[in-house]
Amino acid sequence: MRVLVLGAGVVGTASAWYLAKAGHEVTVVDRQPVAGNETSFANGGQISVSHAEPWANPHVLPRVIKWLGREDAPLLWRWRADPAQLGWGLRFLAECLPGRTRRNIAAIVALALYSRGCLQDLRKELALDYDQLERGILHIYTDHEEFGRAVQAARLMREFGLDRDTVDVDQCLKIEPALAGARSLLIGGDYTQSDESGDAHQFTRQLAAHAQAAGVDFRYGLTVDRIAPAGGQIAGVLVRSERSSELLTADAYVLALGSYSPLLLKPLGIGLPVYPAKGYSATLPLADDAQAPMVSITDDEHKIVFSRLGKRLRIAGTAEFNGYNLELNPVRCAALMKRTRQLFPELKADGEPVFWTGLRPATPSNVPCIGRSRYGNLWLNTGHGTLGWTMACGSAAALADLISGRRAEPDFPFIRC
Repeated sequence: MRVLVLGAGVVGTASAWYLAKAGHEVTVVDRQPVAGNETSFANGGQISVSHAEPWANPHVLPRVIKWLGREDAPLLWRWRADPAQLGWGLRFLAECLPGRTRRNIAAIVALALYSRGCLQDLRKELALDYDQLERGILHIYTDHEEFGRAVQAARLMREFGLDRDTVDVDQCLKIEPALAGARSLLIGGDYTQSDESGDAHQFTRQLAAHAQAAGVDFRYGLTVDRIAPAGGQIAGVLVRSERSSELLTADAYVLALGSYSPLLLKPLGIGLPVYPAKGYSATLPLADDAQAPMVSITDDEHKIVFSRLGKRLRIAGTAEFNGYNLELNPVRCAALMKRTRQLFPELKADGEPVFWTGLRPATPSNVPCIGRSRYGNLWLNTGHGTLGWTMACGSAAALADLISGRRAEPDFPFIRC
């Protein structure tokens, strides 16, 4: 089949690769000049199956209330006259029920484990090098209540097949000695040795190059204006460049435009439960004697992650629900660096941090939307939230199977909306 993929982020590019590998003729369109240039550009860098606990859980509401009015809060909700934001928020509250949280964790772990395996296979097959480290992810806690909840979450994830093990402070420092200066702050942690880290942008650019060599046609500088329906099918996609507009046609279409996906689906009568969760990152160049972490770290209390990417340290996280606003908030940027100094007081930089922000496509449940839409030839691969890098390869491989008429491997609730 001829397949048109909308979006060349890590999810769209991976979708193109697996579709081409399955024998399809694939074209990818993206408004950027290169692949992976938006939400995939400077994210936290974690392949984090251990981050499978969704934001929507029974313990989140007291924390959200505590964070109200704080400009530097880990989760910042800016009220807008936006029905989509209100609807998303109400669905988020419903997903906080214990039974739903357990169901969502099971789905996320299943897809994320499968995806991590797909990534490892792909890395070996193509000899990819993207500053990856296979040293695991260490979650650290500086609050007794947070740590107690983490112990329960880790126990649940182990039931679903994830090696997330609870560790004490001494074990935390043994796993990552760079935390020694923050010993007095730590309560404990949990460690997933099988998790990884790496630069999603580098990965996406390299995979796009391999896909192009395999026959995938990447058409950059094209903005998707409208998806044109015809009965129960999609007839084409209207795109425009700086100079002209055109209608692109295919046998099947894959929507992988992240936070912008619901804007294109709304005119088709599809209400996709995806809302942009604005995340921040700082990329810090490191001195040769930086004493920076080599193990990727998640600070659950502050919703910040730290990943070593070669001679850089990527500090990323928090969530700001503020529509499609992409302005850098200096208070939130400063909060990233303040926490970095608290946890790594001996860290030595070799320059100033470079700040960035991107829109993560969040669903209320944190479970992405993957599968066929009500239009027979329109497929969705979006809504991965903070786990787009983690789930990209598995989502793409599973979707390629579904489009090819095969049963997808992971035990996951594929949609039909």
